[in-house]
Amino acid sequence: MWKAGPVRGLAALALAAFSLGLSAAARAEDASAYPSRPVTIVVPFGPGGSADVYARVLADKLSRESGKPFIVENRPGAGAVIGTLFVAKAPADGYTLLMMSNTQTVNESLLHQKPYALMRDFVAVAPVNEAPLVLVVREGLAPKTLPDLIKYAKAAPGKLNYASSGTGTPYHMAGELFKNMAGIDIVHIPYKSSGGARTDVLGGQVDMMLDAVSTMTDLIATGKVRALATTGKTRSSVLPDVPTMAELGLPDYTATLWLGILAPKGTPQPIVDQLNQRITKAVQDPAVRAQWARSSIEGMTMSPAAFTQYLNQDIAKWRKIVESARITVD
Repeated sequence: MWKAGPVRGLAALALAAFSLGLSAAARAEDASAYPSRPVTIVVPFGPGGSADVYARVLADKLSRESGKPFIVENRPGAGAVIGTLFVAKAPADGYTLLMMSNTQTVNESLLHQKPYALMRDFVAVAPVNEAPLVLVVREGLAPKTLPDLIKYAKAAPGKLNYASSGTGTPYHMAGELFKNMAGIDIVHIPYKSSGGARTDVLGGQVDMMLDAVSTMTDLIATGKVRALATTGKTRSSVLPDVPTMAELGLPDYTATLWLGILAPKGTPQPIVDQLNQRITKAVQDPAVRAQWARSSIEGMTMSPAAFTQYLNQDIAKWRKIVESARITVD
């Protein structure tokens, strides 16, 4: 039987290397032409929510920038699991993206049976924006400041309560983080929506809640609720007179509503990098920044590597709270 000699073996290796080079060149060429057809941004929440609204703003900007349609598709259900799983199973070609929020990072420790793992099945593309929450209390509640509220809660464990839009939501987790860092016991009352929670705080049935600044601004201004603190690293531009939790004795407290874009694991890095650059450009657009600032929303910019680190840190942060508060879902 004939055997390949050294020359023939080197030729085979050279041919293989040449083929790999062509393959890499083809991939690079594909990335340079991306997108060549419509791109779908899946929102795993219902229409009209913040993720849906800002996905559409982003889709419009990316469509104009690339010359190809970016289409928003809502796939809500099961605490964002349905839409997230759909993207996890999609081809890793950059044509199906996920608009995610910190709901997904909480779900990593809250939902043990979900059929995907965020950092195993996705690649980080870019953050989009973040917005602080504001802690408000019902009209007539005795404590007038955050330190007074904490003192009152410590003197009467379990007497005060707070509402949220449901177990595991960012509003709930912000409340649990507050309880943990302040060392207090206040009772969580979950609702099916933030609207229901808000209604009962306004009606005096519930003592307090953490809610979006943009939603609460007018209610604070008209005296229907009293704002005690905001949850960002700095004061809200919309509520400049309301101090942050950090200013009032909880120096490491931050809890924002934030959004970002993920892609299925294996999406070519050149496509990820291109998307990151275009999303960064979109959120830095002066008109977008001005529009968002009116609702106390700020664009976020990070490289894919930095966003990956951010996701890992957020998952770890909320895992500690889920475990210490022993939060479970049915």
